[in-house]
Amino acid sequence: MGLLDGKKLLITGVLTDGSIAFHVARLAQEQGAEVVLTSFGRQFRLTQAISRRLPLPAPVIQLDVTSDEDLAALADRVREHTDHLDGVVHSIGFAPQSVMGGNFLAAEWKDVSTAIEVSAYSLKSLAVAAKPLLGRGSSIVGLTFDGRFSWPVYDWMGVAKAALEGTSRYLARDLGPEGIRVNLVSAGPIRTTAAKSIPGVSRLEEGWPERAPLGWDIEDPEPTARAVAALLSDWFPATTGEMVHVDGGLHATGA
Repeated sequence: MGLLDGKKLLITGVLTDGSIAFHVARLAQEQGAEVVLTSFGRQFRLTQAISRRLPLPAPVIQLDVTSDEDLAALADRVREHTDHLDGVVHSIGFAPQSVMGGNFLAAEWKDVSTAIEVSAYSLKSLAVAAKPLLGRGSSIVGLTFDGRFSWPVYDWMGVAKAALEGTSRYLARDLGPEGIRVNLVSAGPIRTTAAKSIPGVSRLEEGWPERAPLGWDIEDPEPTARAVAALLSDWFPATTGEMVHVDGGLHATGA
């Protein structure tokens, strides 16, 4: 019996087979879940192609989290493939390069607002759009990069992640009475396509494997995917508003 037997999941953010979300989808299927993916724009066909690399090809539906039209249509689009959801994975983040890479003081609000809308407010948008399909015992899990600290080159994306973490706590408060859990996984640096787009990202990675008590493999998304799968399962029935660190333990060290 798999950890996610019978679960029906909506997973965002699958772009390549190196994406954390791809490995969440793969692991979820291996553990017995049915998976529906989302994508939009020029990425849509790429996500469709990548979905065929999963153990079972997964349907892909249109969702731009900044589009009111797409959000309003989400439940109906999901219902074309399943009648309900047991879990949702938020693996969405974007910031213009002008707000990262040492540009904190020079960044302009129009670009900062894009980072916050796409990377943080979208968690609320996605949760509300999926809510008609979610019942008691369901789980929303997002991915973050510990927003409690300032990081080299991360700049306003770090602020957006802090906003994401705050958003998850308020969602946990407001959705908890309906039996919906909301949690985040804070992963260490992983060389995904999104990470490679951060100017100077190597400064984030430097020293992490040596400083983390358990060590850290920046090429391996599997530990993060396993944590997401666990939070989607029934094994955390009373956990919500939490941020689980999967970073080799670096968050617990002072130097």
